[in-house]
Amino acid sequence: MSTPDYLERILTARVYDVAVETHLDAMPNLAERIGNRVLIKREDMQPVFTYKLRGAYNKLASLSQAARDKGVITASAGNHAQGVAMSAQKLGCHATIVMPVTTPSIKINGVKRRGAEVVLHGDSFSDAYAHAMQLVEQTGGTYVSPFDDPEVIAGQGTVGMEILRQHPDAIHAIFVPIGGGGLAAGLAAYVKRLRPEIRVIGVEPIDSAAMKRSIEAGERVVLEHVGLFADGVAVKQVGEETFRLCRQYLDEIILVDTDAMCAAIKDVFEDTRSILEPSGALALAGLKAWAAREGCRDQTLIAIASGANMNFDRLRHVSERAEIGEAREAILAVTIPEQPGSFRAFCEQLGNRAITEFNYRAADPQEAHIFVGVKISTRQEASALVAQLNAAGLKALDLTDNEMAKLHIRHLVGGRAPQVEHELVYRFEFPEKPGALLNFLNHMGRGWNISLFHYRNHGADFGRVLVGMQVPPQDESKLQTFLAELGYDYTDERDNPAYKLFLG
Repeated sequence: MSTPDYLERILTARVYDVAVETHLDAMPNLAERIGNRVLIKREDMQPVFTYKLRGAYNKLASLSQAARDKGVITASAGNHAQGVAMSAQKLGCHATIVMPVTTPSIKINGVKRRGAEVVLHGDSFSDAYAHAMQLVEQTGGTYVSPFDDPEVIAGQGTVGMEILRQHPDAIHAIFVPIGGGGLAAGLAAYVKRLRPEIRVIGVEPIDSAAMKRSIEAGERVVLEHVGLFADGVAVKQVGEETFRLCRQYLDEIILVDTDAMCAAIKDVFEDTRSILEPSGALALAGLKAWAAREGCRDQTLIAIASGANMNFDRLRHVSERAEIGEAREAILAVTIPEQPGSFRAFCEQLGNRAITEFNYRAADPQEAHIFVGVKISTRQEASALVAQLNAAGLKALDLTDNEMAKLHIRHLVGGRAPQVEHELVYRFEFPEKPGALLNFLNHMGRGWNISLFHYRNHGADFGRVLVGMQVPPQDESKLQTFLAELGYDYTDERDNPAYKLFLG
């Protein structure tokens, strides 16, 4: 077969029967932080909230009526599925979509609403693809690849066509997410044909780097496992044609982790009030990482915001990890003497830094181990804080990059403390402002030991804090005075069955 002329195919692609030309939006807050002009191509604003509609419709529109009458079949982690479903609905043909069982429900429901038949099979795109090919053999339907088809690649390439038309001035680099490679291949083929001076940089998650590893190996490789956080790019093997084009046209591929994607989701929200899915923010995460690595300034950098099909229940995880991904939070383990006043001394070392999380439960009569999150502005500030604490005699360890600590330990700090006597447990509402914790400690009785402390900043007007204090019975009147003078709303939790079962 002759090599497709992608310039001609992209210029003549039939995408605008269903797709829209999306905007290039500025990211002023992020631009100010990184010292470059940052624009995002808003493919999350398509009718199905993803660019995948372009390639899917272009492929279906190229089929004969006889082929459409037999129906179309595809495998997809979700976004391509919605594109095929809408395209089939528009053209009046039946569509069967095979999706991994891990696909977010928001994408499954989006496909069903478009009238397509959904079949859930396997844990990844590759598993779904194998089953889809069985269905093609059984039914005679046409398989619509999410990426490895010239018509699909050309449809996705119209994203690059629009960028060059919308921004005819100098562009230093365009960042594009890579799953199977359809968008990257089409965009790069078009941009490099007309504006070869523009760098086109692919971005993949560290745990789904099929294209980067394939280019390094000189042939397509099959990943044994892929990460599922960015489910839209969870592909074990890239396409044959997309591999050829990406190897030919991409300047490089940069890898980012989950925390970086979460931080990029937050960046987009802060500048646009829109929420991208993880793979939708992948290119922007790569833009930030590349700009920091290269130290470039005053350049125009463009990232593709490729999708917004985010399950709402993922937002908690995104919020937790975004601060770490942006180097705005450090997670520390600090060991202090188990004696009254040491807690206050530790907080004084922190100064005016905002505490984002505090977990502690009495366990050892000699030492107290504290799990604490602290707001920072740079990674260097975290290192300086650890050095400062160690110099003050408080053993500190930076756990910011410790996955087990971030995912599990923060939720497991605590348990029963049978050696703790005269424990009173109160739940307080602290005002979310610097000094609130130190104010609490300064009002507390000097001889009382803190035996339990749990706090996590969730961005509310008040922080919910659970505190255990060892208060001798004869200090009951002092306790009441302390509570009255403190001025924080509180609840006595000593009779709470959850406390009795797990902490008392």
